[in-house]
Amino acid sequence: MLRPHKKRLHHGFAAVAAALCTAAMAAGALTGTAAAAPADSAPATAKAAATQPASGAGTKAAGNKVVGYFTNWGVYQRNYHVKNIETSGSANKLTHINYAFGNVTGGKCAIGDAYADYDKAYTADQSVDGKADTWDNGALRGNFNQLRKLKALHPNLKVIWSFGGWTWSGGFAEAAKNPAAFAQSCYDLVEDKRWADVFDGIDIDWEYPNACGLTCDTSGRTAFTNVMKALRAKFGSSNLVTAAITADASSGGKIDAADYAGAAQYVDWYNPMTYDYFGAWDAKGPTAPHSPLTSYNGIPKAGFNTADTTKKLKGLGIPAGKLLLGVGFYGRGWSGVTQDAPGGTATGAAPGKYEAGIEDYKDLKGRCPATGKVGGTAYAKCGDQWWSYDTPETIGTKMNFKNEQGMGGTFFWELSGDTASGELIKAIN
Repeated sequence: MLRPHKKRLHHGFAAVAAALCTAAMAAGALTGTAAAAPADSAPATAKAAATQPASGAGTKAAGNKVVGYFTNWGVYQRNYHVKNIETSGSANKLTHINYAFGNVTGGKCAIGDAYADYDKAYTADQSVDGKADTWDNGALRGNFNQLRKLKALHPNLKVIWSFGGWTWSGGFAEAAKNPAAFAQSCYDLVEDKRWADVFDGIDIDWEYPNACGLTCDTSGRTAFTNVMKALRAKFGSSNLVTAAITADASSGGKIDAADYAGAAQYVDWYNPMTYDYFGAWDAKGPTAPHSPLTSYNGIPKAGFNTADTTKKLKGLGIPAGKLLLGVGFYGRGWSGVTQDAPGGTATGAAPGKYEAGIEDYKDLKGRCPATGKVGGTAYAKCGDQWWSYDTPETIGTKMNFKNEQGMGGTFFWELSGDTASGELIKAIN
């Protein structure tokens, strides 16, 4: 899931790498930013009243979690800040924020962007509470301080620090060699006394255990389970431990590559990434919705839809209450398309504001309004461009599915893709 800062890739580009890697699983570590030396860690017991411990296989679905990703690089070109979560009304809907991303390098958790995370100074008009950051000795600034202020306004809101993502998942191969040491490094960073009160747990976004993403992992089927077990042991029941996982429900696909059922006992919940199933990494098409709820006649690949993903994970024995339904607050598109309905040919990726082939919902709703629906999601044909994305209406359909399945809630990628008034998040129930 995505690159740091300005040129950020989404999960679905795994399709390209997977095609290249299938023949030869060649693991490769990525180079990332260096870790800041954390100060003394705060004890986990300080948060005992703030979170719910992981529960057993018979847990009844709570159904009300609303988890939104906030990206640290969004403060640059996107100009999306923690204050926008408040002014859009999104903070009133959220139960949890996933802060993306921390790096994974050298077998350890590390800071992703020191400036954006805890050094950028906000003026009074930019700040959540209308008070400017200070340069006093030891003062916290940046996103972390803004999140602290947001939590003060919303005492029930929890913040989880996500590590990895599409670009930095190569670091998990080294981390899996010594899960206990990795877990200790993550705990030391998340519980650093400078910001321990900001975070309520850790989220792991490993793309993908024992399978191919940007790089190919050969850690073995049990590596993910071992890492999650070590994290739960270190973070204890007073902190949240969650993971974003593959949604590839195809036969022999990425869900089959790792023991997600075995690791489920260690997580509070999973975020199956039920978006980016299809996109313009297949430059010539066929055009297909990137986040279909269900299969449909002509879908390019079996098992690439939310219903099949959910069915497969539940079939492994993972409780529905530990599965959140994933929604993308963006669209994916092609250009050079003549056919209105899905399944058409294309010549390449449609232009996007930040990256070809992808565009935020807030921009697409005006410039390429939806013209049809398929598989429980929307698509749009405008000129020679073909896009797919979710609308408030299709999110409503997905909420009905979530409730029927007894799932634990909803998560989405990511907050800056919504309108200034929070049109999409307000469709989540």
